[in-house]
Amino acid sequence: MKKLVYILVSVSVLTSCIKSEKADLLVRNATIYTVDAGFSIGQAMAIKDGKILEIGKEHEITNKYRCDDVFDAQTKPIYPGFIDAHCHFLGYGLSLQQVNLVGTKSFDEVIERVIEFSKNNPGEWIEGRGWDQNDWQIKEFPNKEKLDELFPNQPIFIRRIDGHAALANSEALKRAKITNETLITGGIIEQIDAELTGILIDNALGLVKKVIPKPNKEQLTKALLDAQNNCFAVGLTTVDDAGLDKQEVELIDKLHKEGKLNMKVYAMLTDNEENLNHYLKNGPYKTTMLNVRSFKFYGDGALGSRGACLLKPYSDVNDSIHYGFLLNEETYYRESAQKIYDAGFQMNTHCIGDSANRLFLNIYGSILPEGNDNRWRIEHCQVVDSNDLASFGKYGIIPSIQPTHATSDMYWADERLGSDRVANAYAYQDLKNQLGFLALGTDFPIESIDPLKTFYAAVVREDLKGYPSGGYQMKNALSRKEALMGITIWAAISNFEETEKGSLEVGKSADFIVLQKDILHAPNEALKNNKVIATFVNGKQVFPAK
Repeated sequence: MKKLVYILVSVSVLTSCIKSEKADLLVRNATIYTVDAGFSIGQAMAIKDGKILEIGKEHEITNKYRCDDVFDAQTKPIYPGFIDAHCHFLGYGLSLQQVNLVGTKSFDEVIERVIEFSKNNPGEWIEGRGWDQNDWQIKEFPNKEKLDELFPNQPIFIRRIDGHAALANSEALKRAKITNETLITGGIIEQIDAELTGILIDNALGLVKKVIPKPNKEQLTKALLDAQNNCFAVGLTTVDDAGLDKQEVELIDKLHKEGKLNMKVYAMLTDNEENLNHYLKNGPYKTTMLNVRSFKFYGDGALGSRGACLLKPYSDVNDSIHYGFLLNEETYYRESAQKIYDAGFQMNTHCIGDSANRLFLNIYGSILPEGNDNRWRIEHCQVVDSNDLASFGKYGIIPSIQPTHATSDMYWADERLGSDRVANAYAYQDLKNQLGFLALGTDFPIESIDPLKTFYAAVVREDLKGYPSGGYQMKNALSRKEALMGITIWAAISNFEETEKGSLEVGKSADFIVLQKDILHAPNEALKNNKVIATFVNGKQVFPAK
């Protein structure tokens, strides 16, 4: 009897030793790609208080930790939560409350969608976004005549997919006090035969936007929560919102603290007077969910609306003077850059054309010392002259790129830029080689919100229709490992957040996703229809909602 008691006690002691630590969540039966320095792979993971306790072999983790909540991955691959290094999170949410014009194949289809939207959405203004004349048989900007006929007394404002051009009807132009005599710097108010067409490009859009009623708190809150739900469904756990105002940042912070918003946000502040005055005085702001330490500037426009600022004229226009344009004076950018530097903020600038990229590389280089760790960024970097590439590495400037732009633009980019210039465009591998890393994003809602499409475009460089067979300018494709790092740890580095997220390591936030197919090994074709099974933020499952 004594022997039996001894055996039972020994077993009890052994069991308590084996499972001596308590965890909040145990993840098992998985292939866990940690994306750590050694790119190690685990089978199970223990999580407590939103942080990773340990990653290791199945038997090691399950025998060591006691846990009531166990997630069985059913052998599926797990990756760090995806980070979108450049998007418009709030803007996307607001666009869900407007008429969706993405994928329209003609202006007639645009009109049809506007009419249908107006029937079910009574309101003072009708706004929409997503048309792209490059996808139409007639690849020209539309005009306002049909909108004037159908909506003579209701203002209509529908933006091109890139957000850098829009069509406004006469009522909208009237309310914005835009006439044939209205002048604009850094933009175009299009006229044909001395008549307004309704097309506005770059800074001209602001004349209309300032007279459109601002969304109220309830609309903004709905937009943020709607955007969050859709982003969790595609595996995003952190978004870099490129252009927010002080009031919007404060609402995000409030919703975080109330537990309503669980999407982590890296906020790029719009370069307006209120933001600059407040944040340059008070400094960066950081919580576990929100990071406010950067300013977003617009250097130029977009290629799709011929507003990107080029070193040589556009190749598809009849005149020799259309270079695109900067959206502000060079002195403004230089003075602002110095203020940003002095206040310890990161400067992130939208640059698409080679002229804009050269200018801002020069401005950054005049302020940043060689070998610095300020991590200033150039957003987009679509057309960069090969002579300017070295400046990225010399001054520690991070290329922040969106691979789906290449597969969207490739149908017309050669004509617009010319064969010589386009050969150096969308040069992701060349850009990556300057610092050894780059940050990847989607730029949604200009492109799809799905980071798996970012991954596919970066690696395969085909669109989802399989065009072009064999890929577009494949010399600049990224490897699968590089593309994964671009939407995880490299994006975290670009946000100064590599010690807390971007890889699955002990002490870091338990932000991770479960996928149907292994993006590092699945055939290219299988990548097109890959889906997110589950998304976790700080160890809590946020998709599907529990």
